[in-house]
Amino acid sequence: MNSSNIKKYVGLIESSNVYDVAQITPVTKANQLSKLLKNEVLLKREDLQPIFSFKIRGAYNKLSKLKQKGIKGPFIAASAGNHAQGVAFGAKSLGLKAYIVMPITTPSIKVNSVKNYGGKVILYGDNFDEAFQHAKFLAKEQGYIFIHPYDDKDVIAGQGTIGKELIEQVDSEIDAIFVPVGGGGLLAGLGTYVKSVSPKTKIIGVEPEDAACLKLALDKNKRLSLPEVGLFADGVAVKQIGKETFSLIRDWIDDLVTITVDEMCASVQDTFQETRTISEPAGALALAGLKKYSLSRGLKNKTLIAINSGSNLNFDRLGHIVERVQFGESKEALLSVKIPEEKGSFRKFCNHLGKRSISEFNYRAEESEEANIFVACRFNDKEGKSKLVKHLKSKGFSPKDLSENEVAKLHIKHMVGGRAPKEVFSKGEYIFRVQFPERPGALIDFLDKLSDRFNITLFHYRNQGAAYGRVLVGFESKEKNYPKLLKYLSNTGFRFWDETQNSAYKSFLK
Repeated sequence: MNSSNIKKYVGLIESSNVYDVAQITPVTKANQLSKLLKNEVLLKREDLQPIFSFKIRGAYNKLSKLKQKGIKGPFIAASAGNHAQGVAFGAKSLGLKAYIVMPITTPSIKVNSVKNYGGKVILYGDNFDEAFQHAKFLAKEQGYIFIHPYDDKDVIAGQGTIGKELIEQVDSEIDAIFVPVGGGGLLAGLGTYVKSVSPKTKIIGVEPEDAACLKLALDKNKRLSLPEVGLFADGVAVKQIGKETFSLIRDWIDDLVTITVDEMCASVQDTFQETRTISEPAGALALAGLKKYSLSRGLKNKTLIAINSGSNLNFDRLGHIVERVQFGESKEALLSVKIPEEKGSFRKFCNHLGKRSISEFNYRAEESEEANIFVACRFNDKEGKSKLVKHLKSKGFSPKDLSENEVAKLHIKHMVGGRAPKEVFSKGEYIFRVQFPERPGALIDFLDKLSDRFNITLFHYRNQGAAYGRVLVGFESKEKNYPKLLKYLSNTGFRFWDETQNSAYKSFLK
C-alpha cells in the first residue's frame, strides 16, 4: 500500500467539516439476520442523515473547503439523486447557488428533494453518464464550478468519515465491512481510513451484476467503461470506476461481491424487518453482499457491518421490489407442468400440490393431448422448491423450473392462456424482449421507433415503477428476412434479446 497516500487521506478525513450538517449515524444490530447467519450483523445507518443518504458528507466537505478559499460558485453537479441532494443541501447551508443535472429516469422523490433544498434541477439523459457529460459541458460553457460525485479528494475524505465513526463506535474487532460501490467514493474513503487503523478488517465492495465497473477494472487491472449499466439501483449505476478512487481501492480491497436485482430486493425486505425503514436498492446493496458472502464462505461468529447508504426510494417502485423479493430469497418457484388433457386431471394435479402457498396459477384447455399449467409457489425455506419438484416427479410429472427465467417472471405469468392462430406460425414468428429507460412518453417513443415495417403478432408491456420499461413483442417474419428484422430492432437504439427459443414462450404462447 502507498503509505504516504493513506497518511494524506487520513489527515483529510480527520480535518473534514462534515459535522456542520451531517449526523454521526448509529450502528444498529440486525437481530434476525445475526441469528440466521450466526454472525454479529451490524448496520451503519446512513439512511438517517438529513438527506437520507451518506452523500451529504462528501458534498458538504467539498463545498465548505471551496468557500473557505473564497470560491463562491455558482456550482454544478451531476447525480442520479443522492449526491444531487447533498450538493443542494450543502449549498443552501453555505448560502451558495447550485445547479444539478439529473437523468430523466431519476426517481421523482430525489428530484423534488433537490428542488426543496434550493437546487436548480436540469433533467438530461437516460442515465448518470449522460447527465455527467452534460454537466461538464455546462460547467465549461457557463463557468460553473463542477462538484464531482466521487472522484475528488475532498468528496472522498468526507465519505471517509464513516470509516472513522465505525472504528470509534464498534467496541469489538470488526472482521469485515461491506460497502456499496458506484464510482467508488464511499469505498475509497471508508476503506483507506479503516485500513490505516485496523488493517486486519476486511473491506469488501458490493456491486450490482449489471453495473460492476469495479469488478471489470480489477479483472483487467485498469479502468474500463462498461458499454451499458442497469438502472434498478440508480444510486450506483456508473459505467466506469473513478480514477482517484481506483488508485486507492486497488491497493487494499480484500474482496468484491456482485448482486442480482432479486437479491437486492430481498435485502430491502431484510432492512425493513430489522429497522422498519425502507432502503432504496443501492442502500440495501451492501447488506445483500454481506448475506451472500457470509453464506458462501460459511462465516461464523464474525462481526460484519453493512453500510445502509440511503433510503430515497420512489414509493411506486415498491411494487416491483415486493414482486421480486421471494425470488431473491429463493423462496418462490415458477413451474411449467404438463398434464393430460382429460377429465379430472386438473383437479388431480391440484391435489398433488397439497396445501402449499400458491401465488400464481394459470390453466387453459388446449386442442391437444396435453395442457401446460403455469404455477407459482411460495415457501418458508429455500428447500421448498426442490422438495416440490421432487414430489411432482415422483407422481409422474416433468416440471420445468422457470424461476430464473426473466421472460417467465416479467411477462409469461401475466399472459398465459392465449396462442396465435396457426396461420401466423405458418408465416413465421420471432419473439423479442426489449428494454428501454422508463420515463413519461417512453412507450409511445418505443412504438414510434418500431413503425409498421413488420407485422406485430404479440405485445406485452408492464410498468411497475421500475427504472426501465419492458416489452415482449412478436413479429411476423420469414426466416430469410430475419437479418433485416435484427437490423430494424438495432436501429431503435434499445436493448433487445431474441426469445424465440425461450422455453416459457414455447410452452405457453407458441
